Amino acid sequence: MSLQSDIEELGAEYDAGEVDAESAGAEEAAVLDAFLDALEAGQVRAAEKRDSGWVANEWVKQGILLNFGLRETQARAYGDVTYHDVLPLQQTGAIGERGTRNTPDGTVIRRGAYIGSNAILMSPAFVNIGAHVGDGTLVDSCDTVGSCAQIGEDVKLGANTLIGGVLEPVEDAPVIVEDGVSLGAGCRVTSGFVVGENTVVGENTLLTPRIPVYDLVDETVLFGHLPPNRRAFSRFVESSIGEHALFEGGAYKPAVVATDVEEDTLEATQREEALRE
Repeated sequence: MSLQSDIEELGAEYDAGEVDAESAGAEEAAVLDAFLDALEAGQVRAAEKRDSGWVANEWVKQGILLNFGLRETQARAYGDVTYHDVLPLQQTGAIGERGTRNTPDGTVIRRGAYIGSNAILMSPAFVNIGAHVGDGTLVDSCDTVGSCAQIGEDVKLGANTLIGGVLEPVEDAPVIVEDGVSLGAGCRVTSGFVVGENTVVGENTLLTPRIPVYDLVDETVLFGHLPPNRRAFSRFVESSIGEHALFEGGAYKPAVVATDVEEDTLEATQREEALRE
């Protein structure tokens, strides 16, 4: 049987109430461990890009949920600290062999996360189960990469950036940050938003499907994604409730404005990348 069929069969048993965390034994644990190993090796991913766009691999997200549903919380040790979780942290001894570096005292990688080659993880940072961090990507200090988030190659996540996770429902694609993207410090990307490749996003920008993206290149308003090769930043636009007597002088709502990436923006990004080589 394939790993996918093993997970789907185990999921059916779990949904039917035939197995739970208390009754799960060595056979179930072997399937769950093999699944985590496949995630960490990049052999399976929570979402993949196809002709129609990014699509969730439902069975992979189901496997992640099973790792919570079929495991009991245990006391675990991390240095001198005892913590309680259903999953251990990932063993990172092989990271250096891939040319990737992670700083101590706060760089936390949960089991089931993929970390590519020649990446940099600065403490404190947290990468959750199911996340995929591509080759050459920087995860800076105080960054969070949520469960199932897919981060491409040569991406820069500025300090204090939050990449949200989308674990449930299993059919929903998670947050996607494609190759070559640069997110400024303090950015937030949530709820399955897709950031197109080579886009540069200004600091403290909130990217979520509920906030409109005014794309000045194609002169259109978008929701849920930024096209490739854009420079994006936050602005406030007039709100439809502005005529309400409660708001003198009008009311405003947040928005994102996207323009073409300018050459000097790309040069500045490249200079910053050179500092970490």
